[in-house]
Amino acid sequence: MSILGWILFGFVVGLLARAVMPGRDPIGLVGTTVLGILGALLAGWFGQAVGWYGPDEAGGFIAATIGSVAVLALYYFATGRRRRLSSTSASDDHRHAA
Repeated sequence: MSILGWILFGFVVGLLARAVMPGRDPIGLVGTTVLGILGALLAGWFGQAVGWYGPDEAGGFIAATIGSVAVLALYYFATGRRRRLSSTSASDDHRHAA
């Protein structure tokens, strides 16, 4: 797959992962793309390690999305951020911070 294909695939998979785990996180478009690419690589590596895929087979769209959700969960765990649902307004966050 070309570099542009990896970037586009990573962006789409990253968007799906962020839709599965909604919350307020400041990773932006580039972070979403990197999240998707890392998730796809993680899913491909894990799939080959357990024997689900061969060396020349793709991990698959669903596996890449699951891998991206795992990477996003690791991001939340590593940064110590609590997921906040988007229904919380910014004024509520400001009142709790004070």
